[in-house]
Amino acid sequence: MVGPVSAPAPPRSSLSAHRSDLLAAAGALLLVAVAAGVGWVLGIRLSGDRHFPGAPPTFGEWPVLGEWLPHVGPGTPAAVVLAVGAVVWGPALVARLSPRAALALGYGFAVAWTFALAMVDGWDRGFATQLTSQDEYLAAVPGITDVGVMLRTFTGRILDFQPDSWITHVAGHPPGATLVFVGLDRVGLGGGAWAAVACVLVGALVAVAVPMTLAAVGEPELARSAVPFVALFPGAVWMGVSADALFAGVTACGVALLAVGARRPVAAVAGGVLLGFGLFLSYGLVLIGFVALAVVIGGRDWRGLGLAAVGAVTVVAAFAVAGFWWFDGYDLVVERYYQGIANDRPYAYWVWANLACLVLAVGPAAVAGLRRGRAVPMVVWAAVGAVALATLSGLSKSEVERIWLPFAVWVVAAAAVLPARSHRWWLAAQAVTALVVNHVLLTNW
Repeated sequence: MVGPVSAPAPPRSSLSAHRSDLLAAAGALLLVAVAAGVGWVLGIRLSGDRHFPGAPPTFGEWPVLGEWLPHVGPGTPAAVVLAVGAVVWGPALVARLSPRAALALGYGFAVAWTFALAMVDGWDRGFATQLTSQDEYLAAVPGITDVGVMLRTFTGRILDFQPDSWITHVAGHPPGATLVFVGLDRVGLGGGAWAAVACVLVGALVAVAVPMTLAAVGEPELARSAVPFVALFPGAVWMGVSADALFAGVTACGVALLAVGARRPVAAVAGGVLLGFGLFLSYGLVLIGFVALAVVIGGRDWRGLGLAAVGAVTVVAAFAVAGFWWFDGYDLVVERYYQGIANDRPYAYWVWANLACLVLAVGPAAVAGLRRGRAVPMVVWAAVGAVALATLSGLSKSEVERIWLPFAVWVVAAAAVLPARSHRWWLAAQAVTALVVNHVLLTNW
């Protein structure tokens, strides 16, 4: 009689790699803990500094130390159910579906996941009023009655301490970001709720754009494996709701169109237009050029690069003709930055604590994936390089869990290189990261 056959033991090399993955993830979480501890001590020392966060390294508050608000809300049950569903059925379901159906599922899930996390803090605080504070874009919309005049006079109002200085978020970004919300208002979709809807719907497009890009550069299986990880993006905590979610969606779609531009020249031009417009959403998005260049190099599509450049230059020229020159705006923004916030936030802390914020946005699975080095696609490493330059520049100090969302959505795709048999466990770690952050911290976005 033949006894039961036991499953073969995993190769020793596989077990060693798995341990290394776990150690990398643990090291990343240790970085978060150290950044929180050091930041808490600094926060006590700099307690009079309104620019130092109450829950370092993220920009928020610890409920037990700062302002208390309920951290179990109407979005909690939905978020938990979605997380469980993604962990239990996500990988198998995506594996069975056609590529288009998998991308559609990923997009629908990303919208639901982002909205559920936002609703943990309720409709008003978590969603409808997130973009209506006195420092946000919407506060400036009623005063913009002539877009032409606004563009021609934009740079003159960037510096602080003037009677007509732009409010913080308007001044800190090129005019394209403000124009998006002015446009929504003009078509009858004004107010915080519609602005939040736009940010969530556009931001969730990363769940389509990132896998589409991976497939277009010759990684179709990796693209399929990435769908659950990008859809269950821990950074969705800040995607809902911040304008940076919209920035992430626009630029990710631009990169995806550039990636498919080798077969469809019109797509390359459209991708260039979106990437060019991205320059006028946030100055820091110039670093998305690293991701775009990695796509071009990976696909050896130099014609597509030329077509995309035409599209991007067209956008830059249109803004210049309208009266706004990007480089003038950038120089003045740097000056305004050092008029206040930059001087109050110690570089020696934020240059590395920023990376702890990135860990919370991309989750431990992404860090474990990055450990696998050359198995990770070039576009992911390009995003890592972009955030490295951003933090070294000193122009990104705090709030990067939100500001770096356009780069984090690419970094999270590194989790796809982990062994398929471990994906459910890593997805669970991603979901727990998002749920804990959203329920324990009072995030500002």
